[in-house]
Amino acid sequence: MLFNLGSLWRLNDFGLLRRLDMIASVSGGSIVNGLLATRWRDLQFVQGGLGWQAINFQGEIVEPIRAFARETIDVPSVLERLVLGSASNQIARQYDDHLYKGRRLQQDVPEFDKGSAPRFLFYSTNLQTGSSVRIERKRLADYRVGEIQNPDLPVSLVVAASSAFPPFLSPVKLTFDESQWVDRCGAYLYPYPEFRREVLLTDGGVYDNMATEVIWDRCNTVLVSDAGAPLDATPSPSTLWISQLRRILDIEAEQTRALRRRELVAQFTKHKQGHSDARSDRGGTYWGIKTRIDQYQVPGALARDSTVTHDLRDIPTRLGGFSEQQQGQLINWGYALTDAAIRRWVYEDAPRAAGLPLPAFPL
Repeated sequence: MLFNLGSLWRLNDFGLLRRLDMIASVSGGSIVNGLLATRWRDLQFVQGGLGWQAINFQGEIVEPIRAFARETIDVPSVLERLVLGSASNQIARQYDDHLYKGRRLQQDVPEFDKGSAPRFLFYSTNLQTGSSVRIERKRLADYRVGEIQNPDLPVSLVVAASSAFPPFLSPVKLTFDESQWVDRCGAYLYPYPEFRREVLLTDGGVYDNMATEVIWDRCNTVLVSDAGAPLDATPSPSTLWISQLRRILDIEAEQTRALRRRELVAQFTKHKQGHSDARSDRGGTYWGIKTRIDQYQVPGALARDSTVTHDLRDIPTRLGGFSEQQQGQLINWGYALTDAAIRRWVYEDAPRAAGLPLPAFPL
């Protein structure tokens, strides 16, 4: 959430927010995506940079996220689950109380309007079908089950479903009238009403950790901000059965992410060199929390690789209270990497930043 907040902050300062056609998110990134979607109409854009800059971005987006990051909501939610059997409901209530204030997909998220408002999309993962579930203003869709058109859902519940980190904050249960669904391109589970009555959702990153699938099919330039925690090496992994199983699942997930990263970078490199196949040509750039900023070799980079930037990737991924220093450094790191990645791979003549957005927390 905080790393991606820094990324969006730099995109705004570049003047690129209104030029985005789609913003797709998973996990903690969906928290800030949900706030951006519900506050989009409140942003005041003026011409600047490479397009339009929201002059009140800090007040409308940065300050609410930072206030929320000071709260600890995961432990109380897990305790509620132990007592009442539902952590996701508590998480959704906390999201709503702190950030979304009762806003809903239909009334409060703008329709896509090219050059004025992007398409906001939230990924989740269906535990019953093993498919990704795409939730947005105009549909909730699982290609194996079908889709619900114009779902009237609270944004807090959508974000909870997208960020339901397993196993403690998962699953989020959505209940529907089975008649709400329509068949989508011959969805083979549509004839089975049990899949349409109740949907059990977990973190969107379980299926697509970088939320690139839908964007890759529709956009020519793809920008990927990846704050997923890396897999740590350990000389003494536990040999207990449960611990081994968890470690193996983490290794499998890291391998999948590594393959996706390599494919992305290879495609962006081919595009930059003019060697892409016309059918799959995609430009863009990737930056992640463990990226080495010195590798971009851009003049006037906002940071250098250091013990501080190295250690940021090991900050626990949780909905716990973050110190002002942790917040500031994570936001600055997302901002600095976005600056370097965009100026190296997408807009080499983009204006340089005056400095880090939160200079009290150097990297």
